[in-house]
Amino acid sequence: MDSDFSGNLNFSGEVWFWRGPAPWYFVSVPEPISQQLKAASPLVTYGWGMIPVKVELGQTVWATSLFPKEGLYLVPIKASVRASEHLSEGDEVSIRLTLRSG
Repeated sequence: MDSDFSGNLNFSGEVWFWRGPAPWYFVSVPEPISQQLKAASPLVTYGWGMIPVKVELGQTVWATSLFPKEGLYLVPIKASVRASEHLSEGDEVSIRLTLRSG
């Protein structure tokens, strides 16, 4: 895990499946980086603690928002990203986040 917090954050994590009312795949942001994001959230959040980011995973880049949950932030991995990067539940991925302003 590496972070320079010039708005760019790099880490690795495992793809996991949430079976909630609206099932999704996520990667959890590690605790130290989640703490940095929480500290920056008043400057970038647009409500409910959501933080807008640009995500780079493999060759795929997309805009999304991080979800706060149980002290961590979650990166949603949409179906088109999973398909283009050939990802499944349990795969270890490297992610680069760039904070966006709304």
